[in-house]
Amino acid sequence: MKKTLFVMALAAGMLSFSSCDSAKENQVEDQTERTEDIQDDADNPVPEEAAEEREDSVDAADPS
Repeated sequence: MKKTLFVMALAAGMLSFSSCDSAKENQVEDQTERTEDIQDDADNPVPEEAAEEREDSVDAADPS
């Protein structure tokens, strides 16, 4: 019984740690959002599309 509870607690802990984003990924996503906001203000769709493509490539590399 104790082994079963220990294994279940260990599995829950591993799942919670694996769901965390990395600091580098968060920084890239924040920069991309700032770029999109600036381009929205300028009403210039070309750089906004490039920023969205960069964000999509980050998500493709790490889909969490």
